[in-house]
Amino acid sequence: MNKAVAVVGMCGSGKSVLCRYFTDCGWDSVYFGGVAVSRLRNEGLPVNEANERRVREQLRADFGMGAFAVVLKEEILDKLSRSNVVLDGLYSWSEYVILKELLGDNLVVLAVVTNSDIRKSRLAHREVRPLSAEMVDSRDVAEIENLEKGGPIAKADYYVVNNGTEQQLKAQFDAFMSWLQHK
Repeated sequence: MNKAVAVVGMCGSGKSVLCRYFTDCGWDSVYFGGVAVSRLRNEGLPVNEANERRVREQLRADFGMGAFAVVLKEEILDKLSRSNVVLDGLYSWSEYVILKELLGDNLVVLAVVTNSDIRKSRLAHREVRPLSAEMVDSRDVAEIENLEKGGPIAKADYYVVNNGTEQQLKAQFDAFMSWLQHK
């Protein structure tokens, strides 16, 4: 069976960049955050941090803390039947448990960690949905306290520290891919 690599980390840690490396290597992808963005667009609401948080938390209130894994399970299995898949944005411990039960050893969790001040600087200057330092702090607290985000990061199979350049991150990605091949 093909592998599913869940890339986890706090906002601004480099998850999207790592996910792009996977797709550049021919992997298919499932973007967990796309569920919230799609719902906002369907409701005609602006896509912003506050609205995304509201939708994420509402989905979990309606369907439990594993809501995104439940909603995306069929898409993941369909894509996994044809290709390796990178899972962009697995958040909660409950999502991890659901996917681990579903995929077993074919699920690998890759955590990307970055110093808080570096994340804040990156997020303040990103082109899409920039965030102030206060918004980053608020999002961090909400994701840790309300969304069980710390569990999958703590339980990761492999860690990448992204405090440097994109070249350094790419070298760590290459090391991960070598590790994965031999796993």
